[in-house]
Amino acid sequence: MRSSLFGGLAAFVLAATGASAITPITIKGNAFYQGDKRFYIRGVDFQPGGSSNKADPLGSSEVCKEVIPYFKQLGINTIRVYAVDNSVDHTDCMKQLADAGIYLILDVNTANNAINRANPGPSYNAVLLQHVFSTIDQFKNFDNTMAFFAANEVINDLKTTNAATYVKAVVRDMKRYINKQSKRYIPTGYSAADVADNRMQTAEYLNCGEDSERVDFFAFNDYSWCGSSTYQKSGYDQKVKNFTSYGIPIFFSEYGCNLVNPRKFTEVEAIYSPAMAKVFSGGLVYEFTQEENKYGLVEFNNNTGKVTPLSDFNALKEQFANVELPSGNGGATTDSKASKCPSKSNIWQASDTLPKFPQNAEQYIQNGGGKPLGNDGPNNMWTDASASAPVPAGTYAATGTTKSDASIGRPAAISMVAVGLASWVVFAGALGGYLVL
Repeated sequence: MRSSLFGGLAAFVLAATGASAITPITIKGNAFYQGDKRFYIRGVDFQPGGSSNKADPLGSSEVCKEVIPYFKQLGINTIRVYAVDNSVDHTDCMKQLADAGIYLILDVNTANNAINRANPGPSYNAVLLQHVFSTIDQFKNFDNTMAFFAANEVINDLKTTNAATYVKAVVRDMKRYINKQSKRYIPTGYSAADVADNRMQTAEYLNCGEDSERVDFFAFNDYSWCGSSTYQKSGYDQKVKNFTSYGIPIFFSEYGCNLVNPRKFTEVEAIYSPAMAKVFSGGLVYEFTQEENKYGLVEFNNNTGKVTPLSDFNALKEQFANVELPSGNGGATTDSKASKCPSKSNIWQASDTLPKFPQNAEQYIQNGGGKPLGNDGPNNMWTDASASAPVPAGTYAATGTTKSDASIGRPAAISMVAVGLASWVVFAGALGGYLVL
């Protein structure tokens, strides 16, 4: 009788608070775990409207009601969202996702707040950190918040590797903030561009040094498997070889080449095979909704919310249904070890000495991120002395700011899709390629 009463009380509390019974994801060695069970990311990237649309995909209960049944049909367990409005309540959507057994990997930046790859130093400031920390605050209490991306594709060629220093500083700061302000630890990582020239240096750099500065996981966008490719032809075998000794989880933050259509997603079998599972923890298909770049699995009407599956949806659904995950821990390692820091060279210019934490942002570490300012808050793209001026919590005045100019960066396989975007989106590319074009 007592256990029944307590069980009923627990169910009542969960319903009253809007919470859902879902096990938070943790990390051990080079793998993710759901409790004691190895967890493989089987997901999609989700940003309806693409980067030209400022709408928050998790800010509308009605949108979530429309799309989540299709997530369930696909058989996914994770979505990645590239941008949210941190002033919006996400409780209902996050509960709907949790009820469906779906986790969220969230990018914490926006078009107005990110590391500027063209001039990274001035963009690392208290305005950026207030935005990042207040975004963490909005999602830290959801058990299905799986992880955060500190940045996306900031390093996108051989000329932007110095920006890695500031990405790593943000990782350090996020880890410190989560340890101080969150009831549980939520992993923080980085999503790298599809740039073979410095992918390994980026991975090694972000995983070297003190534990307080290292990413908890590393992901990269990969479009090397096109059409009826193979494990060897795609280079997957070499990626496994290169990362075999990597001490933290890695996965594909984007995959799904569309140079051959319709897509068959034959890479799914390889990604979840025993050969890859000992090193890789799955991946996220780019992308759920059809945008200008024609990578969508479904047509999504932003006005009506109607979802219409495309042929790629059914192909991916079939592949996921047929894949069999490796047994046990899939050959994962149990020790989380640091990498050796890459030496400076003509292809790597990041510094092993990180910038000092902005003194005027210390208040957020101690007291919380303050009021979330959303999409209407100030940008952090200061390129003059005002960047280091003291900024009171939640009361910013974005004066004396200038927007830096730099080219948009995307993986080579999808770099041609910037047609018709608003001018603010063009600027977003200078911020580190964080938004999906």
